[in-house]
Amino acid sequence: MTDGRRYRIGLAVPSLAAGLVLSGCISTAAAIVKAPFQVAGQAADWATTSQDESDRNYGRKMRKKEAQEGRELRKRNKEAEREARRRRDD
Repeated sequence: MTDGRRYRIGLAVPSLAAGLVLSGCISTAAAIVKAPFQVAGQAADWATTSQDESDRNYGRKMRKKEAQEGRELRKRNKEAEREARRRRDD
């Protein structure tokens, strides 16, 4: 009976140790399996534009366009004033 009990205890210790070691292997294996999907997901995020980004980019584009139109309008008005002054002075 004593030999049987030692045998069971002798098996329990290596089994627990193997379980701890294998749990590390399993988590590593899981990380390796998930890695390609995470990379693909990140690539998809980089390749696509969210609605928020799209709205922000559109707003930036419109502000730039309005600023350019404002500069052009001021330039035309200034030139028109010069032309009017030139005609008046002649």
